[in-house]
Amino acid sequence: MGRSAADWLKELQDLGIDEPRRIMNVCGGHERSISVAGLRTVIPDKVELVPGPGCPVCICPEEDVYEAIQIALNEDVTLVAFGDMLRVPVNVPKREPRSLEQAKAAGADIRPIASPTDAVGIAASDPSRRVVFFAAGFETTTAPVAAMLAEGAPGNLSVLLSGRLTWPAVRMLLDSGKPGFDALIAPGHVSTVMGPEEWEFVVDEHDIPAAVAGFTPDSVLAAMYSVLRQLRDGRRFLDNCYARAVRPGGNAEARRQLDEVMEVVDANWRGIGIIPGSGYALREAYAAHDARQYFGSYADASRKRVGEMPPGCDCASVVLGRVYPNQCRLYGLACTPRKPIGPCMVSDEGACRIWWSAGIRDNEWAGRDRDAASG
Repeated sequence: MGRSAADWLKELQDLGIDEPRRIMNVCGGHERSISVAGLRTVIPDKVELVPGPGCPVCICPEEDVYEAIQIALNEDVTLVAFGDMLRVPVNVPKREPRSLEQAKAAGADIRPIASPTDAVGIAASDPSRRVVFFAAGFETTTAPVAAMLAEGAPGNLSVLLSGRLTWPAVRMLLDSGKPGFDALIAPGHVSTVMGPEEWEFVVDEHDIPAAVAGFTPDSVLAAMYSVLRQLRDGRRFLDNCYARAVRPGGNAEARRQLDEVMEVVDANWRGIGIIPGSGYALREAYAAHDARQYFGSYADASRKRVGEMPPGCDCASVVLGRVYPNQCRLYGLACTPRKPIGPCMVSDEGACRIWWSAGIRDNEWAGRDRDAASG
């Protein structure tokens, strides 16, 4: 039997961490486990857990969401997307729909789906109607989209692709010279597809310890213990704390299908900008299923800009681990899950939504204002 979360907590305490250490996690699933289990309240005082770029909904560029809205409103199509994407807001005049959910309310045929299989089923049920699959996600959800196309999608199914790779965002942070973390917990689901080797650059090029983790508190704590012990002992390596699911090389068939259907390109991340080699695009052989070629007129290049978040929204800084969710001026005040201003409060993978759901309601800025008023 493996060690329990309580066992790993004792191991962490016994390490005797006596200087501040910041550990970044790069997965919304990890952040949810950390927050729901209250791990920040029981780990050693000197250790900080920093949520990083683990939410594909949060970084999906505004121009892609806008394009999906316009296609749904102006073409005779059924547009399908993963459920979280329907509530992601864009910056448009108040008289216009600012999300797919609002476009649906305005009469567009928009449906939430749970998997590419759902999109295939909807397209196959009415071959005379064009179906557009707005496919946003990291490697874990983009690989099934590639499989859908490689295995033969219905001819009336188009894909509006907004796929991203996870590791280039971490490389960008490390190459900036101010990454803001001393160790990395790498995402388990991505590593099951792409293999743990994708994260070796963290150790080899930047001398920062890293460990792949699963999604239970014991696996996350095991990864924390691994990287903190590496820091204490002065040795660095990539550890696999999710060996029951993550294998060297990842999923060979999924990677083959990704390479067959898609190419890696430079890509925009909402509020962050262009990250080299961080996006997927359909190869020419699959142009017949490319919504951007079928509905080319709805791309709006003027929306491609850094700083696409609404005024006062710090979602980009939250995604990059530069501030905690409750350090955003809007958190819990103007921005709540019921009325989200920024994308990090929309998705179940977004750090702001996760913190709110875990009961963290205090806004640090509001607290400072109260302190200043009472002083």
